[in-house]
Amino acid sequence: MTLHRLARELDETARQTAALVDAIGDALAVLSNADVGAEAARTRAAAMIVQALQGQDRIEQRCRNMTIAVSRFAALPPGSPDAAYEAIWSSLGLDELRLPELSGIAARIAGGEPELF
Repeated sequence: MTLHRLARELDETARQTAALVDAIGDALAVLSNADVGAEAARTRAAAMIVQALQGQDRIEQRCRNMTIAVSRFAALPPGSPDAAYEAIWSSLGLDELRLPELSGIAARIAGGEPELF
């Protein structure tokens, strides 16, 4: 059902937001760790922050896509078939939302190396 899927996606977005904040906190902990050399700490913290910022971009994309979906859901006439709702999900640009098999599972997908963009 569409509202259950939307709730699952909102939960996943909240989880991703919390992970971003945790990553920034971890970077700050690296910077404040006196046992780590200053240069090594800066390098490691910078990589952690870049990766966290990439997460922010994904969160923003998720929110924009869910806004589009909800607006389209609201425009559907009452009693629309489930296929109409699924067509809306399928039309979204972000694979995490567009593909049903990826719905709400980003937490179980391994992340890659941070990339500067």
